[in-house]
Amino acid sequence: MTIAGTPPTAELAERVAEAALAVPGVAGLHGGVFGEIATYLPGRRIEGIRIGADLCAVHIVARYPADLPAVAEAVHARIAPMVAVPVQVTIEDLQTDEHTEPYERTEAAP
Repeated sequence: MTIAGTPPTAELAERVAEAALAVPGVAGLHGGVFGEIATYLPGRRIEGIRIGADLCAVHIVARYPADLPAVAEAVHARIAPMVAVPVQVTIEDLQTDEHTEPYERTEAAP
């Protein structure tokens, strides 16, 4: 569904993702525990952004240390004027300078 005066979903989702990633303190987007937070497009998906008829969900990985509420608020402030629905920002994970590689699960030792 496209709301009058807004770009089509693919273009809007791409713009929202770019805006979120441009906020200082944002290390990346996060698809949620099961990858459920995404905009699904033909042949691809934009993880961490889900724009619906009643909510724009933005799930991020924040750099740490940082003022986490301020990072979330900055993302909200940047994206809210772009969409016609309320914006919900969730910090899903943190990235420290020590650990720049994505977290990898390992098998528990017996």
